[in-house]
Amino acid sequence: MRAVRRIGKSPAELGNTTGVSGSPDIVELEDGAFAVIGVDITDQISDLETFGARCAPNERVVRVPRSTLTAAKNDIPEG
Repeated sequence: MRAVRRIGKSPAELGNTTGVSGSPDIVELEDGAFAVIGVDITDQISDLETFGARCAPNERVVRVPRSTLTAAKNDIPEG
């Protein structure tokens, strides 16, 4: 599996990084899927099932700043 491009602006451009550790980000994968880098909040979030959402044992819920996701909007292809 390989990342082919960043989606949206860099964490530095958005002010979402200290430059010392990881940073929230979104990348497109070679198969057209997306990978999200964020803070693991799986054990902190509640009420996912209220929305019909579930997290499988091999999945994690990550927090991504709003600015990261909105900055990626124009880079996400339709369909």
